[in-house]
Amino acid sequence: MTAPARRFVTVLVHRDGALTSPSLRLPLWAARALSVLGVAAAIAITGAAISYAPVARLAARVPALEREVDRLRIENDQVRELAARLVELEGRYEQVRTMLGGNLVPRRIRADSLAVAHPVLARVPGERSYEPGPSVPRRWPLDDAGVVTRGQVGSGSGQEVHPGLDIAVPNGTPIRAAGGGTVAETGDDAEYGRFVLIQHPEGYHTLYGHASRLLVSAGEVVGAGQVIGLSGSTGRSTAPHLHFETRQGGRAIDPRPLLRAESR
Repeated sequence: MTAPARRFVTVLVHRDGALTSPSLRLPLWAARALSVLGVAAAIAITGAAISYAPVARLAARVPALEREVDRLRIENDQVRELAARLVELEGRYEQVRTMLGGNLVPRRIRADSLAVAHPVLARVPGERSYEPGPSVPRRWPLDDAGVVTRGQVGSGSGQEVHPGLDIAVPNGTPIRAAGGGTVAETGDDAEYGRFVLIQHPEGYHTLYGHASRLLVSAGEVVGAGQVIGLSGSTGRSTAPHLHFETRQGGRAIDPRPLLRAESR
């Protein structure tokens, strides 16, 4: 029996214009092996190129990301510094509020300065008896001494309108109803803070603002002198005080004539 003949593959390379063409004669198995290796190399090169493209894009973004990280680090340091300053200012603000709320005393008039009017003190004189049932608001809404820091300001004065009286008292001072009536509304307002609105006879309403705590609710019937809340500094306020407002027929009026009439 004769051995099978070996098979070969001849690769002919011809250059344009050349008279001869060199050739390469390879065994068939070698030609197949080279073909497989060439395909594998092509696949490997293509895969490497595809994998490298995202890496190259990310590498190109690294300098920009580093600059962004540096910027954020600087801003973070600035925010921390501002937060520390804010905490410090809030602490000083609370100290000032405590001082204003707990040390309300009349100013002393110095001989070498311009005359300054004494603050108007709002104090309920002695013990009082309160009439039962609905009544016109004639009672001062506080037991403790307080300082009237701001009175009524009408719309024609050229100043900011202020429809009631601001009475500076320490935080947590009991607030009493100026007359008997029905609680028309309670709530939390951006201007008045926590407030109580009471409806009285003869078209009167009284409003008590900037409370730290409310002790009544809407629809509740209250008597004159009943404690309806505790003073505070909620809403648009810079220090503990009571905003006391009297209205008749929907129009804000000065409550002091009613109070003077009651004191006669």
